[in-house]
Amino acid sequence: MTLCRAHYAKGKTGTVLAARLLAGTDLLTGIEQLCHENDMEAAVINSCFGSFKQAGYLYLVPNSQSKVGAGYGEIQVRQGPIEFLQGTGVVCRRDGEFDIHFHGTMCDQEGNVFGGHLVKGENPVITVDLVLTAVEGMSFHRKYDEETGGNQFYPVKHGEVATYTLLKKTVS
Repeated sequence: MTLCRAHYAKGKTGTVLAARLLAGTDLLTGIEQLCHENDMEAAVINSCFGSFKQAGYLYLVPNSQSKVGAGYGEIQVRQGPIEFLQGTGVVCRRDGEFDIHFHGTMCDQEGNVFGGHLVKGENPVITVDLVLTAVEGMSFHRKYDEETGGNQFYPVKHGEVATYTLLKKTVS
């Protein structure tokens, strides 16, 4: 038996938006602007790929000071052209502003594959194709989590103040 612990909310999918970000647009800023222009408060980034002029990202490293024993290291910046193989994430809100949690896989000119948590303002695109799906009936938030000591994902059903919590033993 293992324990399943989760915060969750239920909603429905809404508007689907497909777009191509044009050269020079920052990936995350561009996604935020598309969401803003199309009244998408919470969304899932279903498909996202293309190429970057530069890639700026973080990845996990051991951190004995962290509550979970790991944390993001220093920002890594690689000059392009960078092939952006695949990215996925959630469009959230924190303190009234967009806060996108996005991870991607990329490769450099020699075919070396790398990736991690993409940093806003550090990923100017050459071109990126993407599909966003709005989520209705709930909000996505990023907020500080005492257990992990970092900002985490909290989906909340509209009209509620907290997520539902699942604490259940599962059969494996």
